[in-house]
Amino acid sequence: MLTSLPALGWGQTGHRVTGAIAQRYLSPNAASAIAELLPNETLAEASTYADEMRSNPAPYWQKTSPPFHYVTVPKGKHYHQVGAPEEGDAVTALAAFTDTLKSPQASRQDKQLALRFVVHIIGDLHQPLHAGNGTDRGGNDLKVRFFWEDSNLHRVWDSQMLAQRELSFTEWTDWLDAKITADQISQWSSTDPQTWIAESTKLRDKVYPEDANDMSYDYLYAHLPQAKTRLQQAGIRLAQYLNSVFAPAQVTPQPAQATPQKVPPKNKKPAKQPKETKSATALPDPQS
Repeated sequence: MLTSLPALGWGQTGHRVTGAIAQRYLSPNAASAIAELLPNETLAEASTYADEMRSNPAPYWQKTSPPFHYVTVPKGKHYHQVGAPEEGDAVTALAAFTDTLKSPQASRQDKQLALRFVVHIIGDLHQPLHAGNGTDRGGNDLKVRFFWEDSNLHRVWDSQMLAQRELSFTEWTDWLDAKITADQISQWSSTDPQTWIAESTKLRDKVYPEDANDMSYDYLYAHLPQAKTRLQQAGIRLAQYLNSVFAPAQVTPQPAQATPQKVPPKNKKPAKQPKETKSATALPDPQS
């Protein structure tokens, strides 16, 4: 019997937006490496693989990988103060999959899985309720009424707010990417997951509604702009992260080795030099 799993981070639309934005900011090296690993598969397509496979009954997908989608940080704490549980979390999984991508010994199949998970995890860590407080499974246990339909807070953030605008992921990508400025790209340059988590937990504590039975236009007006910003940040940071992973290895210059000089042995007279003789075909002196 399959275990009950929490709602999926960002939903398919949000993850695809993150992947599609990132695709536009890849370095040539990263774009080439990704195309070699996942031919004919965009980052938007790769972004949802980790969620789609959660229906697979294999133990890896039912027991091992579910913790890879989130972190738990109690209110008032920082991730570095609590760390990961024994089964791991999104941070430890991201580090492990990154090592796989960089390993010359890793198989192609393992690298493909690692790349798909890296794309997915970075998106998840920008969804504020994937940095849960440890009391309600990232808002899954908080029942709400969103636009007069039964739901829960996690689902609202995963997909329902975005769905209210009735846009495809390509429309979301074009609209959000067009508004990203050079200054924002610079400000969002951190590839440290603890920075992303700190932002998510700060936002998480502000997204709980005053009235869970009345969430509609007022809630959407207040929080959809925050969701859009997190998608933009996730896309830019995913690209920067992958650019770093696939950057050419830096070769450290080695100091030149001095050529040892031959020292004549002691008490040995140097060999006599032959007397200089004029060649029979000597060239004329250019100074004469």
